[in-house]
Amino acid sequence: MTIKNGDQNLIVLMVYVLGVWYTFNRMIESIDDMVKVDFQRAAVDEQLKKQNLQDTVGISFKTGTYGLAKVQDDLKELSMSIENKSESIAIYVDWDNSSLVVEHSKQSRRVIRKSPDLTRDLAIPQVPTIIAPKKTISENVTAEDVFQRDKDSGIYKPVSPLINVAGVKGNKKLYKDFMDGKKDLEFSLQLVLRISEMRVGISPGINVPPVSIINCPFTIHKLPWTYALPWNKK
Repeated sequence: MTIKNGDQNLIVLMVYVLGVWYTFNRMIESIDDMVKVDFQRAAVDEQLKKQNLQDTVGISFKTGTYGLAKVQDDLKELSMSIENKSESIAIYVDWDNSSLVVEHSKQSRRVIRKSPDLTRDLAIPQVPTIIAPKKTISENVTAEDVFQRDKDSGIYKPVSPLINVAGVKGNKKLYKDFMDGKKDLEFSLQLVLRISEMRVGISPGINVPPVSIINCPFTIHKLPWTYALPWNKK
């Protein structure tokens, strides 16, 4: 059977297209899966506005992008800043009554403010942090269950992930939707603040400052493979 030139060109074209398709798919498979952690600042600003605190309190977080395979090791804490914008108001951050809530696992976890000192006991109460007028504090916070006690040194160290992304695999539908970019993982820091005039202080039972609970929400979003294209990189 004689193959005509037109048929031969069509075969060559099909082989070429299949080769390109195969190479393209292999290229996509070789790209590392990445996730992006986003702080929902607008939601926090809206809460502050509703509580008439927009001119008193400013809250911000540093977030970033992580490799999916490494997010378990790299995301063990949150870096946050709280600003006191007022002229005469004291802001107390009540760490012990704050909590970290993970939506997909329905967990509510005790918040730990990381101290520069060695951590030998997680059970002791945490002293509230005061923010004086026109000042800003920067702290790293995490969850109590992130820590594990070293048997030799007796010191608690962060070893577990703040958000167990790998654990989502137990929920097959949620994990598939997350990996397909159809659904984000959500968690939040329920931050408890006590607001007071400087002369009042925070003495228990005496003019206790009013409590303000600010829900600081975050999303973990699976980035599409197109993030690796040169024009998508900053």
